[in-house]
Amino acid sequence: MLRIAKEALTFDDVLLVPAHSTVLPNTADLSTQLTKTIRLNIPMLSAAMDTVTEARLAIALAQEGGIGFIHKNMSIERQAEEVRRVKKHESGVVTDPQTVLPTTTLREVKELTERNGFAGYPVVTEENELVGIITGRDVRFVTDLNQPVSVYMTPKERLVTVREGESVKWSSLRCTKKTR
Repeated sequence: MLRIAKEALTFDDVLLVPAHSTVLPNTADLSTQLTKTIRLNIPMLSAAMDTVTEARLAIALAQEGGIGFIHKNMSIERQAEEVRRVKKHESGVVTDPQTVLPTTTLREVKELTERNGFAGYPVVTEENELVGIITGRDVRFVTDLNQPVSVYMTPKERLVTVREGESVKWSSLRCTKKTR
């Protein structure tokens, strides 16, 4: 004999009727406690499935206040690399970027771009001092890939930079003033 242990509802059992609300969207608190020590700003997380979550989605969810679980259908080394990419990405700022030297050829940068999936690299000296940046936009129409990045990079003087620890709000304000 079928017994109902606990009454429950499914999506088809609930209907939200549109109506006026006094709750403003920016005052609504959507945060939720995922574990005893992890609180999410939005109730959004992604499945640890190989067709769903890798670094790119985990970063996007983290930026909005959610969390992404990296799947395990890959080597341990690749899993570690995916997690490293998420950890390095902080509010749109990469804290430990992959860099190139001024003598690096455009061919080498193209190979890095194909391998890493992004086309912007800080150009630094042997002493790790920033001298510029090379991006896909800088070399879009270049045909001689044997040229060094120093020929096409955007020099440091033309870059908008942010000091480590500087607030996002302050750096955005500074950036706006500099570009005007």
